[in-house]
Formats: sequence, C-alpha cells, structure tokens
Amino acid sequence: MESATEDPASGARLYLISPPRIDGLDGFADALAQALAPGGVAAFQLRLKAADGGYPAAADVRAAAERLAPLCRAREVAFILNDDPRLARALGADGVHVGQEDADYDAARDLMGPDGIVGVTCHDSTHLAMEAGEAGADYVAFGAFFPSGTKDAATRARVSIVEDWTTATTVPCVAIGGITPENCGPLVEAGADYLAASASVWGDPEGPGAAVERFNQAFVWRR
Repeated sequence: MESATEDPASGARLYLISPPRIDGLDGFADALAQALAPGGVAAFQLRLKAADGGYPAAADVRAAAERLAPLCRAREVAFILNDDPRLARALGADGVHVGQEDADYDAARDLMGPDGIVGVTCHDSTHLAMEAGEAGADYVAFGAFFPSGTKDAATRARVSIVEDWTTATTVPCVAIGGITPENCGPLVEAGADYLAASASVWGDPEGPGAAVERFNQAFVWRR
C-alpha cells in the first residue's frame, strides 16, 4: 500500500477514510480530488454506513466506488472498501478492510487473491494483531487513539502499542481514531506506518487539501 509520491521508507503516510454518509457524490468527489492534490496519501477507504449505522445499500456503495475509485487510481492511491470483501472484489477495489465482526481474514483473502490488500481492525490488542499478521494481513489497525466524532470506538489504544508493534514486527500498522495534524506527532514518532484521518480532513475549515498539506508537514517535521 504505497503512494506514488512517497518513498515507502520515509515514515508515516496518510490513510484517508470517507465520511460515513456522503450527501452529494459530485461534491464529495471534488473534495477527494482536493485532498489527493498535495500528494502523500497512501490509501482511501470508502466506509459508508446507513442512517442506523448498519450496512448501506450495495447500490449506493457501487455508485460511490465507480465515481471515486478513478480519482484514486489517477493518483496511484490504493482504493480500499470497508467490511465487504465480496463487493470489494466485484468492484475491482485494490483491497478491503475487515473488522473483528466482519468477514474473517481467510475469507477476505480468498476473495481478494494474493495481490489484493487485506487490512484488519485489531482495536487495542497486540494478540489480535499478531494473529492477523501471522495469517498474512497486509496491515493491522489500532485505535481509537483520541475521541472521534466519526465513529464511536469501543476501545482506546495507547501510543505505546504502536511503538511495541513496530519494534516487534515488520507488518505495517495503521493508527486510527480522532487523529489530526496537531495531535499526530506522538504516533509518528512511535513509528506508525499510516495515520487514518476522516473528519479532520473533510471538516477542515480551509478545505481538505489544506488539511492534508498540514498532515504532510507534520510527518516531515517529525521524521
């Protein structure tokens, strides 16, 4: 999962996550294009939810993917679908992200094939992460590290889990949960490979491009 604009050995990179609901697909496509313009984004995850927090209609996910995936591919940014490996494969997504209550890793890998990206939510558990890494996951995700208005997190992870993980293994990790350009420093210093961001980018008063640029500056400053 490497961005074309970044050396994979250069430190943390940004992993964008969509809002849970997109009101106006064309408008959000413009926002995504702005976010990708500064470079440095490694992946974009389409994570849509229905109004009740459940799975959205497959037709809505398909429409969003068909509109947004080409923008990612034009920038060589991995397009990741949340939750549903079968739909990810049908849509030609670069990968899928599965939670502990979603499809298991083996089922996701069978559907995505050896070259597809499969990431696994591991909350605040190195045990879950070790299981996922040993099974062959392309990355593990820890969090939430900070309070987030995007998703109610059942667990709160400490920065030390990233430092311990990156010291013990080469399996990449994503840090997620309330991360902003202002608070990401300790996670970068701990060795996080990717920092996931959603509301701090899409809700930035200066626009998503400005938010991504501030993340990039924070990454460089902390290296």
